[in-house]
Amino acid sequence: MDALTAWLEKYILPIAGRIGAQKHLVALRDAFIGTLPATMAGSVAVMLNAILRDLPPQFFEGYDGNSIPVISQIIAINGYVWNGTLAVAGLIFVFSWGYNLARAYGVNELAGGIVATASSIAGITFSFAGEITGLNLDQSTIDAININEAGWTATATGISATGWGWLPLNNLDSNFFFTAMIIGFVSTVIYAKLMLANITIKLPDTVPPAVSKAFASIIPATVAIYAVSIFYWAFSLIFPGMTFLAWLQETIALPLLGLSQGFGAVILATLFVQIFWFFGIHGPNVLAPILEGVFGVAQLENVNLFQEGGAELVIAEGYNWVRGSFDAYAWFGGSGGTIVLIIALLLFSKRSDYKTVGKLSVGPGIFNINEPLMFGLPIVLNPIMFIPFLLAPVVSVSIGYFATIWGLVNPVSQQVAWVTPPFLLSFLATGADWRAPIVTLVAFVASFLIWIPFVIAANKMDPALGEEEMKKAE
Repeated sequence: MDALTAWLEKYILPIAGRIGAQKHLVALRDAFIGTLPATMAGSVAVMLNAILRDLPPQFFEGYDGNSIPVISQIIAINGYVWNGTLAVAGLIFVFSWGYNLARAYGVNELAGGIVATASSIAGITFSFAGEITGLNLDQSTIDAININEAGWTATATGISATGWGWLPLNNLDSNFFFTAMIIGFVSTVIYAKLMLANITIKLPDTVPPAVSKAFASIIPATVAIYAVSIFYWAFSLIFPGMTFLAWLQETIALPLLGLSQGFGAVILATLFVQIFWFFGIHGPNVLAPILEGVFGVAQLENVNLFQEGGAELVIAEGYNWVRGSFDAYAWFGGSGGTIVLIIALLLFSKRSDYKTVGKLSVGPGIFNINEPLMFGLPIVLNPIMFIPFLLAPVVSVSIGYFATIWGLVNPVSQQVAWVTPPFLLSFLATGADWRAPIVTLVAFVASFLIWIPFVIAANKMDPALGEEEMKKAE
């Protein structure tokens, strides 16, 4: 362990330090950290609703938290918190990104955040349209549909729906991050360069500073937003009917759609999830066509087989690795198995910032919510965390995969809420196979051992430890 830590300090930390000093990456890191108040509040809301609404049905048949007084009100309040935090996490991030990027260039930070937000949101679809034909509707149904004001119209043979002014939440949540990184960066840099070139509206010194700063930003901000809007317009000509955000997700996900049950395919899916997450992109969301469309379908088949003939039929005719297998054996605490990182931080980190984030992340981590850790530590674009964040899930998946195909544990055959705590999740997901938590524990320990030397090495990157320790790290 000491030899590995020394190797990391000698070869990895200097590289990480140089990467960490790059102003654009520093701005991006600070942008993610800046979202922590919102992501933490949203994570607490999700955690509470998991305890009150999502987990009890796994144990008590007929339980419905939404019908229980007081509990239903708490669930509703948590829903509002989620609406304003994780549901629009990408929107919060893009403002933070523009703000911190403008600060890195030494120009008006508030205007930078506004420019990044306006430019990024300009490319989101604001309308929808759909049509169903070949129907045979009676007049009462037609009247009931036509009386509404939501854009629905009906005739005797069909229904059409059109609307404008809609911002889909799946365009504003974590799916928005990658688009925001690109568009927010380009627009804010254009704005900052024009500001630094002094292409601004100048007002007399007698004008209040707030007014003067706002007017100075008008020309650079207008040019930046127009530049991005021209790009969106050109993009719409090349790819009609598709937004830039949708195009990015499709071009990332489609090449991976042929994945199957082989070990290489499972590892490849795991790696891509981790790589996307490292760059702040919600890996499971981006790879949903594979995780849900391939592994998810396999899981449904296992569920059906279990209903017909129990675990024996699943073993004989079912799939070894399904969507829930990732949750059971690799994503304890969230994508990447980050609950083991929390433990490593609490035991081995000497950095006050890391330990504080670790303590705050314990509660959400138990329910597999790792946004506070991803964006608060952050793991995102943190070079010292890249190797273990990539390696630990690969090892965990390998342990779970081979334990399953060698018959050491039953395949996952149940749909279990993803917020179910580790160990209990694998136990329930495998149809109450007592061996599953043991396999999870082995994967847990292996991941923990991978994280330890990197957490120890990260101690050397903390300026608060003093100049002497920093010199030793060099």
